[in-house]
Amino acid sequence: MPLPSREGQPVPQVKFRYRENGEWMDTDSDKLFKGRTVAVFSLAGAFTPTCSSTHLPRFNELAPTFKHNGVDQVVCIAVNDPYVMEE
Repeated sequence: MPLPSREGQPVPQVKFRYRENGEWMDTDSDKLFKGRTVAVFSLAGAFTPTCSSTHLPRFNELAPTFKHNGVDQVVCIAVNDPYVMEE
C-alpha cells in the first residue's frame, strides 16, 4: 500500500549540525525549508565507497536540473556526515 502524500505539510522542527569551512554550524528546519523548495535525500554513509562513487555523484550531476525546475537547494542528510551541496 503506498504511503499518503505529505506534500504541502510543514517539516517538523528539528535542529541540524553541519560543517562549513571546517567549522561546526547550527541551523534549523525553518532556515532550511520555510518558504523554499528543497530536495532532500539521504545516504547511509557519505564517505562509504558506494555512496561516494554512485549515489552522491548522481545528485551532484542533477543539482543544476533541480535548480532549473524550481528547487532552491539540494540537501543531503547522511547518518555519519550531514552537509549541503552548493553549486
